[in-house]
Amino acid sequence: MRIALTGSGGLVGRFIADGLRGAGHDVVTLGRGRDREWYLLGPAPDLSRIDALVHAALDHVPGRYRGGEGDDPEGFIAANVDGTACLFEAAASSGVEVALFLSSRAVFDGYPPGTDLREDLAARPTSLYGKVKAQAEEHLFRLPLRSVSLRATGIYGPGPGHKWQQLFRDYLGGREIAPRKGTELHGADLAEAVRLCLEKDVSGAVHASDLVLDRHDLLAEVQLLTGATATPPDRDARCVSVLDCASLAALGWTPGGWDRLRADLPLMLPS
Repeated sequence: MRIALTGSGGLVGRFIADGLRGAGHDVVTLGRGRDREWYLLGPAPDLSRIDALVHAALDHVPGRYRGGEGDDPEGFIAANVDGTACLFEAAASSGVEVALFLSSRAVFDGYPPGTDLREDLAARPTSLYGKVKAQAEEHLFRLPLRSVSLRATGIYGPGPGHKWQQLFRDYLGGREIAPRKGTELHGADLAEAVRLCLEKDVSGAVHASDLVLDRHDLLAEVQLLTGATATPPDRDARCVSVLDCASLAALGWTPGGWDRLRADLPLMLPS
């Protein structure tokens, strides 16, 4: 399958590109390097001779998703709603067979903690980030092609600028860490989810999540590896809403859990 991929320059995009290439697919990257805004704010790319589109890019303030609009909400909307719509329309008009959009658990932020986040649950975003993801989903689902919105939770894994880089530095430097708990997924498991959605007859909203991870437990693992003397933060007593991953489970998708986290954690520690 010849697959066009946006966002390949980021940590998540690199996992997706590596996973698809490892499965034997031909991956064509869009918007790399200095051209990263080309497909979001300019003319749509040429998608002729493309079998599938994976849209994993997001135009945002570096290091921030919720709040990623910074002081330019209009530009954030233009790139991530209008630009994304233009990209999806180009895919439909070019005869692309399937388009997969990397959406987010943030489309459900308006539900109370502890909600079972089923794949058929209506979106209820509160942040602008969640709203642009939900609007992009709606536009994609209206188009005449097989469409998948892969709603993923937080993505972790080794690589430059990984999500826990500053957290680990702060902990190892003895700085105070606030309690926090959330849902996490390894980038390689996300890449496998993308592959399955493209290769199988899947459409609609699909959820991808793995661990409910407390910072206390994560940093306790860091303590074991490093011999740090700092005490991990208290556990977060708050309840977490978890994505129900029924569609991927039905395809035999099994994320790596704690085994994968422990295997890659040494690669994520500061040198």
